[in-house]
Amino acid sequence: MSMKAAVVHGPETAPIYEDFDDPIVADGFQLVDLVATGIHPVVRAVATGRHYGSTGVYPLIPGVDTVARTADGTLIYTGYTAAPYGTLAERMAVPGAMRLALPDGADPVQVAGGLNPGLSSWMPLTSRTAELGDSGLGTVLILGVTGMAGTLAAQNAAALGATHVIGVGRNARGLDDAAARGVHPVAVTGHRDADAAAITEALGDTAPSIVLDFVWGAPAEATFAALGRNGLDEDTADISYVEIGSLAGADAAVPASLLRSRRIRISGSGAGSGSVADIMAQVPVYMRMIADGVVSVPTRTFPLSRITDAWGAAAGSGARVVVVPD
Repeated sequence: MSMKAAVVHGPETAPIYEDFDDPIVADGFQLVDLVATGIHPVVRAVATGRHYGSTGVYPLIPGVDTVARTADGTLIYTGYTAAPYGTLAERMAVPGAMRLALPDGADPVQVAGGLNPGLSSWMPLTSRTAELGDSGLGTVLILGVTGMAGTLAAQNAAALGATHVIGVGRNARGLDDAAARGVHPVAVTGHRDADAAAITEALGDTAPSIVLDFVWGAPAEATFAALGRNGLDEDTADISYVEIGSLAGADAAVPASLLRSRRIRISGSGAGSGSVADIMAQVPVYMRMIADGVVSVPTRTFPLSRITDAWGAAAGSGARVVVVPD
């Protein structure tokens, strides 16, 4: 038996719509049908061999998570298919333990488009909120605020009571949109000293309680410069710097003086670094936020048969591309 699927035949190639063998349903797995799958940056990176989670085995079906329909008609959020199978297919075999029913009123397209990018900031933000207790989040600094993950990060920070959200980015229209949502926008140009000065001015005398970095590379280095301080007195700040994405570069130099002069922790957040149990515990919470409109997820849908077009559209900024059945 075969099904229609998005199939990638090699690194750095776009998927095509063609037949692929039906997945084998092993013990503990169940067969479900596609309802909506988001093409997230991690989906593209894994499929084209640029992610640490890439297997290097082709052909493969891309996709990491999905909203699917079970045999009894229940809509679930699921994923963790076994390679070479992903979630951009008519059918997929998913672990029985990885199935969370959508709440009443939840739009499957919004859930499929928003859970992956939204949880990338929701997890570190909720963890930081718990650490800070009654003092609250205070100032949140977001690098890459104009992308989908950054857009949702700003909404998440506001929902968790941040008093000030500063968003750094290069896309002028995206920064205007962020400003309209109450974010203090900071335009960067790629010139480190100028960018560091702009971030320093936006921060003023306040240190962020958390930095959410979706870009790394040169913008991270500009931020490190902006966070630097002089003097031998004890630092009164407590900064959590969380590296989430690397759209601006895989490497960034961290000044030794920053680590010695500031109370700052630099950590990463991604698949492999966090607790699956913790993530799964927050998925229903975040689905409820999407269903209730606490966060809004801009999306654009394509049918599975137009996967090549959808793949290309997902490379741009703006709404998250979500693939649905034909």
